[in-house]
Amino acid sequence: MLMSRRLKTSLILVGLAFFGVVSFAQEAKPTGKKKGKEHKLSAVYFSWGYNQEWYTKCNVHVEQPRLNSNYDFIQVDARDHMGWNNKSIFSQALTIPQYNYRLGFYIGKEQKWGVELNFDHTKYLIRDGQNMRMKGTFKGREVDTNFVFSEANGDYYYLNNGANFFLFNIVRRVNLFQDKKKNFVLDFVGKAGIGPVVPHVENRLFGDKNDQLFQFGGWNTGLETVVRATIHKYAFIEFSQKVDYARYSNLKVYQGLAKQNFGTYELIMSIGFVLPTNWHTATEAKK
Repeated sequence: MLMSRRLKTSLILVGLAFFGVVSFAQEAKPTGKKKGKEHKLSAVYFSWGYNQEWYTKCNVHVEQPRLNSNYDFIQVDARDHMGWNNKSIFSQALTIPQYNYRLGFYIGKEQKWGVELNFDHTKYLIRDGQNMRMKGTFKGREVDTNFVFSEANGDYYYLNNGANFFLFNIVRRVNLFQDKKKNFVLDFVGKAGIGPVVPHVENRLFGDKNDQLFQFGGWNTGLETVVRATIHKYAFIEFSQKVDYARYSNLKVYQGLAKQNFGTYELIMSIGFVLPTNWHTATEAKK
């Protein structure tokens, strides 16, 4: 299913901004012909991994003007859907479970600072069978009642092909340990960023089903802490924890729109590689 034109434009702009920073850093290297000791000036890294989430409770506000409905589901409980906890990861496509990837670029000789494109394919499902409170106007009638929200009764609400957090991060790396030959390096990495959310919206409310689709759904901001172990300079494994706050709006429901805000706590395990991109020459002091 095609993403919206607005989503494509957002992703293109983020991508151009990232590669603009990369180009600037590469052009900034000295062009002099002095001979001396070479130092790495910058490096690109990529990682892929899987995640698990826990969500805060939140209200879901639904407006359906044609049905004369304007109501809230109060303090709904939601869960993730890992997709790899009840069968082997390698028995299904790599993109079916909750996954994440990072594409980053370290700047400077010390490689302490960087920028990163950060994507988390997270799944958000309102928990089936919960006792749901509903308050507002439903088909012209004032309501404040509780009912069982379940697929068996004709109700479900999924961001199951992804709640989908995109972030443009600033990255700070701090070395914790390294051996003399740097064949084993242990780093702490901190990240902070902001970006769009791109949910796949699928729901059925009181028997009325929406046309499921990917859409631009609002914005999110996140903080991530990482412990990374790099082996033989180029391969690494890392364990991350992350908090994210997302504000969703204009989510498609039958004959209307929904909005909600919720926080997320994530645990992430990833593997990746580092690729040096260029060098600069530092003239050695004369003895």
